[in-house]
Amino acid sequence: MRELFDDAAGKAPPDPREAARQSARTPLRKRFYKEAAVAEADGGFAVTLDGKPIRTPSGRQVVIPSRRLADAVASEWAAQGETIDPMTMPLTRIANSVVEGVVDRVDQVSDDLAKYFESDLLFYRAGHPEGLVAREAAHWDPVLFWAAETLGARFILSEGIMHVEQPDAAVQAARAALPQDAWSVAALHIVTTLTGSALLALALAKGARDAELVWAAAHVDEDWNIEQWGVDEEAAARRARRLRDFEAAVAVLNALNAPSVEGP
Repeated sequence: MRELFDDAAGKAPPDPREAARQSARTPLRKRFYKEAAVAEADGGFAVTLDGKPIRTPSGRQVVIPSRRLADAVASEWAAQGETIDPMTMPLTRIANSVVEGVVDRVDQVSDDLAKYFESDLLFYRAGHPEGLVAREAAHWDPVLFWAAETLGARFILSEGIMHVEQPDAAVQAARAALPQDAWSVAALHIVTTLTGSALLALALAKGARDAELVWAAAHVDEDWNIEQWGVDEEAAARRARRLRDFEAAVAVLNALNAPSVEGP
């Protein structure tokens, strides 16, 4: 079982894109259990396979703080057929990432996430055409206004891709709003790497924007290009894989009783 999820091991913060690449190179293993269930454990809940709790690649027992989330992870294991495909188990991969790489270093992962506040997607705006400029503003400005009014984080915008240094006070104000528990931090890290925006991730976690709006905001430029030039099938397939990981992170936030963040 441990070999299946080596993609989640190591000391780096959880990156679903790298996990997907690693999983794609891992040969599928035959299903070796009959039943997946949930049992109470010290500090939360354990997912069990024929009565034995699942463990991370390094041997740590996976303890999940929410029964709802543990049930969802168990459902991934129960849904496997003759072989086990980690690519269809995004919640399990998140769980491994949390236990292996986040629970002992929440501050470090939060710091890595907070770096996006210095060069967030929402800061860099198109200068033309007018339609794209207006669409970016419609999707991104409400999040920036929320950050300024609610968090006291006032950021500077730039046209094009030229880097603009953000006020340290704004970065620190946004950083201070991040959650403190490992599971929420891991979920936000995943949303941030998938969208390119820690502000979108934070607005999602705080209930300021729902998941559908966050996903749309993260793909304003991409969707604009699709409308102009059509759909690229390979790009569409990559986006579908990212959406699966995004929805898993949203499920984690929902299970942890975060504000409403219904998935797209």
